[in-house]
Amino acid sequence: MPSPGLPRSDIADPALGDQGRRRIEFAERAMPVLGMLRTRYAGARPFEGVRIAACMHVTAETAAFARALTAGGAELHLAASNPLSTQDDVAAALVDEGIAVHARHGVDRAGYLAHLEAVLDAAPTLVVDDGCDLIGVLHTSRRGLLPGVRAGCEETTTGVLRLRQMAADGALGLPMVAVNDTGMQRLVANRHGTGQSTLDAVMRSTGTLLAGATVVVAGYGWCGSGIAARARGLGAHVIVTEVDPERGLDAVLEGHRVLPMAQAAVLGDVFITVTGNRDVLTAAHFASMKDGAVLVNAGHFDVEVDVAGLEAGAVEVRRRVRPHVDEYVRDDGRRLLLVAEGRLANLAAAEGHPAAVMDMSFAVQALTLEWLAGSDLAPGVHDVPAEIDAEVARTKLAAMGVGLDTLTGAQLRYLSSWQP
Repeated sequence: MPSPGLPRSDIADPALGDQGRRRIEFAERAMPVLGMLRTRYAGARPFEGVRIAACMHVTAETAAFARALTAGGAELHLAASNPLSTQDDVAAALVDEGIAVHARHGVDRAGYLAHLEAVLDAAPTLVVDDGCDLIGVLHTSRRGLLPGVRAGCEETTTGVLRLRQMAADGALGLPMVAVNDTGMQRLVANRHGTGQSTLDAVMRSTGTLLAGATVVVAGYGWCGSGIAARARGLGAHVIVTEVDPERGLDAVLEGHRVLPMAQAAVLGDVFITVTGNRDVLTAAHFASMKDGAVLVNAGHFDVEVDVAGLEAGAVEVRRRVRPHVDEYVRDDGRRLLLVAEGRLANLAAAEGHPAAVMDMSFAVQALTLEWLAGSDLAPGVHDVPAEIDAEVARTKLAAMGVGLDTLTGAQLRYLSSWQP
């Protein structure tokens, strides 16, 4: 049980702390880069006196990140970015360690927003967001706190899109770093992490045999291309839907079939949306889908699958036919299966990115926050310094026992000269 002197928190069950610690320690085995940073931070204390408000998935991997920050002297206040991804035992373990956590698995919308307000009550000097909801609250109901916030980080594609729109509209009142846009994040977290964890969610929740199935991937960005590659690797026939001609061409050249969703809807066995936009699967598509079609959202917000339209077209809704799966029965007897209520499936119906992926993602976050703690940037969306990305990649390779070649002096001179 946490001691009376620990910060105020709102969690499901404080008695789960021991179980949560075991889960965190297991994840940390696969997170050597963050472990190295934690050791360095414990000595250097770069976050001494810094209050951080974070809206993130409350998982074991996030807990390893939280431990690194607090080892460096940070006062951390953590809220969940998705109620269905919250691991209640992890939340309890973090509260035991003196971190203020406002997160409960399955909390309703009102509770979710109350948790965002609660972490902002700390009057943070730095913020970390996952989807831009915390920044949204900060810029609406809590604008009075903006002068005290030095800067922040955003780690999702959807969140960065929102930030850039805020900046374009002149509405962004602080400097935010687009952690999602680093080469490391796109390659490792978006492509490999989302690719593996999304298909993990499909298989865990539905038991679908992907070999021989037709998987429709809506959106062929970094995340969508990773999902498509993993699905094909498991023997699936992949159809991609896109609005961007270059990405559509990329998918064709990778060997995927590219169709408009209206045509793909008739063919798919599994549909995975990963566009960052709304109304990707709608009533018009549901009307032509096969019996037993599986609907999965891998985008951050639950707007890509029109759940209201799905329900309106059903004569019966059978809840929890399997864990995290609802069945919508139509008047002709066809059944459509919705995973995780249309929310982010890889975290709601599985465990999200593997710890080895989040090791690199959170290492970039931690080093960026360390840089921001001593920075003085103008309001707007900023890139992560290239040397941070490179440092994380080098450290990860070293931890894996992988060596690289080094350019010779002659090679360096050749690359830096225009003369023959």
